[in-house]
Amino acid sequence: MTKDTIFALASGAGLAGVAVIRISGPAVRQSLDAMCGGVPPDHRAVLRQISDSVSGELLDIGLVMFFAGPGSFTGEDCAELQVHGGPAVIRSVLDCLSALPGLRPAAAGEFSRRAFAKGKMDLLMAEGLADLVEAETAAQQQQALFHLRGLSSDVVGRWRTAITEAIALAEAAIDFVEEEEVVGEAMAGIRPVVVGLRDDLHRHLRDARKGEVVRDGVRVTIAGAPNVGKSSLLNRLAGREAAIVTELPGTTRDVIEVRLDIEGLVVTFSDTAGLREGLVDRVEAIGMERSRMAMVASDLVLWLSAPEIDDPGVPPDFDSQALRVQNKVDLIAGSKSSCGELGGEYRVSAHSGEGIDQLLTAIHERLSAVYSLKEPAVVVRERHRYALAETIGDLDAVLEGENEPIEGIAENLRLAARALGTLTGQVGVEDILDSIFSRFCIGK
Repeated sequence: MTKDTIFALASGAGLAGVAVIRISGPAVRQSLDAMCGGVPPDHRAVLRQISDSVSGELLDIGLVMFFAGPGSFTGEDCAELQVHGGPAVIRSVLDCLSALPGLRPAAAGEFSRRAFAKGKMDLLMAEGLADLVEAETAAQQQQALFHLRGLSSDVVGRWRTAITEAIALAEAAIDFVEEEEVVGEAMAGIRPVVVGLRDDLHRHLRDARKGEVVRDGVRVTIAGAPNVGKSSLLNRLAGREAAIVTELPGTTRDVIEVRLDIEGLVVTFSDTAGLREGLVDRVEAIGMERSRMAMVASDLVLWLSAPEIDDPGVPPDFDSQALRVQNKVDLIAGSKSSCGELGGEYRVSAHSGEGIDQLLTAIHERLSAVYSLKEPAVVVRERHRYALAETIGDLDAVLEGENEPIEGIAENLRLAARALGTLTGQVGVEDILDSIFSRFCIGK
């Protein structure tokens, strides 16, 4: 993979003041000689003319930087060309790079994959980098940095140290397998290490949903009877006309979604069809069924009511506690004094905006309490959960097989170490590398 020299536009496409083109591989120095008149000093930005290597035509005047391997992002010789961000400039520079021998466009995530292959980062750090590029909120940013800086890898490193200690005790016992006293002492030392590690892994596995909530966001469904102002509330939260609002009941037939940032947490609000008793047409019935499905799938339900509308109550087959919100308080005398929380119910006016800030605070507090969103999580992906669950299973096998031959105990400990190693990519990850790095953007 590292025989080729790769290049890519690392900045966003489209008109911009500056565009960054990244190059990595063994032919970087020759490329800079051909296009930029030489290789700049290591880790220094130099203003250079960038020209076509064949015709000598001037393409642009920009900053050129060289990073000698292994002291670069990929661990290979790297370069960055900071050129003007016009499409013609970018296209001409990329075309010229394509014409140079040994160079080719990079695949998605190929720069980061080379960094992983050179030991510049492990898989947890690489995934943190991908999350940082995609981060929409401050909470996502901090969680991604937690992984990118290697702090989650440090936690996994402590777990690996504990398993290594247990394996060392088991191997020592194998050397003296005929000495029952030695084997007994080894098991006495192995057990507390394994129990403590298993309990810690269980704790982090329970926190898995917290990490996924920060990374992927949560779903909040706005539900209630027709005409209580669900669409109006969605529009007020979105700050735009995301949903059609009329006085006719049943206007909303399908689920309409808006994605918002609430104090660092990504929240997808869903406006749903009104729920009511009695005969309804087939289309409205389908809409109501989708409303119930959205409620079940959401992390929080806002059950909306209004003074002039009969409230059918939260459906009995919905088993989570809904946050009750009374809308249209602007129609009630003295509404300003009654906005906010009152008797376990939040009173708002989607029309005037009264009480909306208090409602958003309540939503964030409720979700933060449920998912404990104070600290970044180690486990933020399905593969992380799978690796921890597999490790726990192997550790359980160690504890359940205390009376088995020490060789079997040592093998289960090695299996636990292997399962844990897949988190950082130290062992057994070839089958998942393509899946991970293919999700990166080009240029990373």
